[in-house]
Amino acid sequence: MYINITASETGNNKGSSGALVNYLEKENSLQTEKNLDQRYENWFNGVRNDIRRQEVRVKIDNNIAKLCRDDSKFFLINISPSQKELEHLFKHYGESGAKEKIKELAVKIMDEYAKNFKRPGINTNTDLLWFAKVENYRYYKHTDKEVKNGTKQKGDRKEGPQMHVQVIVSRKDLSNKVKLSPQNTSKGKNEKHSAKLGQFNRSAFKQSGEEIFDNLFKFDRGLKDKFIYANVMKNGTPEQKTQMQMISELSTDISRDINIDSLTKGIADGVFANVTDMMTIAKDAGGGLLEILMEPTYESSQTDSVEEAEKRRRKRLQQSQGFSR
Repeated sequence: MYINITASETGNNKGSSGALVNYLEKENSLQTEKNLDQRYENWFNGVRNDIRRQEVRVKIDNNIAKLCRDDSKFFLINISPSQKELEHLFKHYGESGAKEKIKELAVKIMDEYAKNFKRPGINTNTDLLWFAKVENYRYYKHTDKEVKNGTKQKGDRKEGPQMHVQVIVSRKDLSNKVKLSPQNTSKGKNEKHSAKLGQFNRSAFKQSGEEIFDNLFKFDRGLKDKFIYANVMKNGTPEQKTQMQMISELSTDISRDINIDSLTKGIADGVFANVTDMMTIAKDAGGGLLEILMEPTYESSQTDSVEEAEKRRRKRLQQSQGFSR
C-alpha cells in the first residue's frame, strides 16, 4: 500500500485547484476524445458518488477563509494499493466490485486523516472538505527508465492492475474555520504550533491505511511487505535494522500465536536498546521466543546434518508459546 501526500500533480497548491482537477479528469477526457464507450468516472466523498469536476473546483477554491496568498490551499493524497493487493480485490470482488471496495477504503483512510490531527471537532471524513477520484490506469512519464531507454513511449499505459485513488482535500475543514496541514509534522512536540495547525504523524497515517486494508479485506500481509518494516529499514538506526532483519528471517516460521506485530512495533518505537534487550523482553512476555531467536539455523555437520538441525529448530518454534498478545 502506497500512500503519499503532496502539493499536487501540477506542482502548485497555493492558487486555484482547477489545473489539478482538470489533470485528474484525464481518463474521462481521453475516452471522450477517442469515442470510447466507457462509463464516466465521477468524483466521490464520504457522502456522495455523483460529483462532477466543476463542483470540486468551486468548493475547494471557495474554502480558503483567512488563508494568505502564499499559503497552501489544498493537498493531494495518493492512495495506491500494490498489485498484490489489487489482485486480491479482483479475485474476491471482480473488477467492478473492487472499484467500490477501493472507494470504501478511501473513505476509511480519510477518517484516519481527520483523526491524525488530534483537533477537537475533527474526528471523521465528514468534518473535512475532500473529493476523490478512482483512476484505472497509470501512464509512463518522461522520467521513467522505460521511456529513457526507448522501450516505452511517454503516455503508454503501464502493465498490470493499476487502479488507485487520488484525493483532493482542502487545507480548511468543512466549516472553513479550522486550518489543517499535514505538513506540520511536530507530532505534538511543539504544543503551540500543534494547537494552531494540528499535529500530524505521516508514518502513523500511512501505516493506518495498510492496517485498514488488511482488516477490511482479510489480506494476509507478509512482514517484508509492511510499511513498518520498510520504514525501519530505510530510516531506522543500525540497531533497529538488525532487530527487524532478525524478526523478518523468523517470521515465516514462527507460530501465528506469536504476536509479531508487537515485536515490530517495539522495534520501530525504539523500545529495545539492542538485540539482547529485545530477546530478554520477548522472553518475559512470551517465554519461548528467546530460544527461537538464539537457536542457530543449523549446527556443525560433525554432530548433525543441516536438515536435522533445521528440523530441531522448527520443532522449537512449534513448541514455543510465543510473544503474548
